[in-house]
Amino acid sequence: MGCANCGGGTPNGCKNNGTCSSGGCSKLEVFDWLANMSLPTGQSPYDIFEIRFKNSRKGFYRNTKKLPLVTGDVVVVEGAPGYDIGVISVSGELARIQVKKKAPGFKPVEAKKILRKALQEDIDKWIEARSLEKDVMFRARTLAVNLGLQMKISDVEYQGDLSKATFYYTAEGRVDFRQLIKDMAEAFKIRIEMKQIGARQEASRLGGIGSCGRELCCSTWLTDFRSVSTSAARYQQLSLNPQKLAGQCGKLKCCLNYELDMYMDALKAFPKGDLRLRTEKGNATHVKTDVFKKQMWYAYEGEAAMGSGLIPLAPERVSEIKALNKEGKKPADLNDYVEEVFVQEPDYTNVVGQDSLNRFEHVFKKKRNKKRRKGPQNKGKNPQTSNSSQKKKPNHQQKQEGGSKNLGPNNKKDQPKSQVNDKKRSNNNRSRNNRNTNKKTNEADKKA
Repeated sequence: MGCANCGGGTPNGCKNNGTCSSGGCSKLEVFDWLANMSLPTGQSPYDIFEIRFKNSRKGFYRNTKKLPLVTGDVVVVEGAPGYDIGVISVSGELARIQVKKKAPGFKPVEAKKILRKALQEDIDKWIEARSLEKDVMFRARTLAVNLGLQMKISDVEYQGDLSKATFYYTAEGRVDFRQLIKDMAEAFKIRIEMKQIGARQEASRLGGIGSCGRELCCSTWLTDFRSVSTSAARYQQLSLNPQKLAGQCGKLKCCLNYELDMYMDALKAFPKGDLRLRTEKGNATHVKTDVFKKQMWYAYEGEAAMGSGLIPLAPERVSEIKALNKEGKKPADLNDYVEEVFVQEPDYTNVVGQDSLNRFEHVFKKKRNKKRRKGPQNKGKNPQTSNSSQKKKPNHQQKQEGGSKNLGPNNKKDQPKSQVNDKKRSNNNRSRNNRNTNKKTNEADKKA
């Protein structure tokens, strides 16, 4: 059994091994890569299961009744008080690895139990609880605003038996919500539990799309939230723009730490850019460092900067200039130390022209020129004359025109130009021959 969103009761994902992050039902999905491996002979399967509840909340429960459970089954587990309903996300040997990783001090004896597989009545009650959560959250926000509390209620989670609701909120300081709990218990007629979470935990529960176009890391796979400082952006040569560096939670993006170690190792081969380079032309200050191209960019100060721009230097050249400055020597110009970079052209030949970005420009130009040459046919004509020419002609004129038209193969419009020219020549020769014969007959008549 999957969840309410799964078609046919089976999880959307890879066979029956769980759900993938791209097509799963909830957040922090897990792919069971140990599902197809058989256990050694005589070893019983691991009886601890990881159960997933709403959003990113998970817990470990024990199968004391040895029920035949697989990943994706909806089960009823012990609650505090009552019972709760969740979905099995990890089972078998992968659950053993998850327990060692996430709960090192976990004691199986003290674990809560899995009561049974969920019946249809339990699932209907569970779906009803999910449908009530949104309305309850908005009403709870209204109660908090009426009391003037500086807090934000971001999510509500009902227990599977509809006996308790957990309200997740964020606040900058400590909040006295004793009166709020009384008001909510009176309004909703259930047991109330309040949990304060941070801004990153709130984003992981609610989810969303980041500036990279993908789902948030904290809602798909990231579980440990490490501190991120602005020094991570400085090491990576990023502009300290809070709008670009902050995520949806309002804090610095967690992805700033992903490549930080690589940048710090690469920057060890670069000299420090805090010292100025002294030359005969003037002093130059460090502007930026390109880790991938292994270049350090310098710019002259004052009048020497006119027309010079940024000068790229290799780290070895910068070390040489600094060594000369320590000895009291000044090079003539930094441009003398610039290394030319030769770009290697590809070995293949461009036969089709697929690399050129303007390969279709001449085609469009020809089409435009043809359209301009043709132009509108009736341009410059008097509309009255054009309308009068389109009027119907009398019947006797139509008969004469119809008789003069030759619709057979001798029509000049249907014949090629070469045949038309040959016929014209033959007609001219016949007329000349007729003229000559007429002259000869006239001369013979005169002699007679």
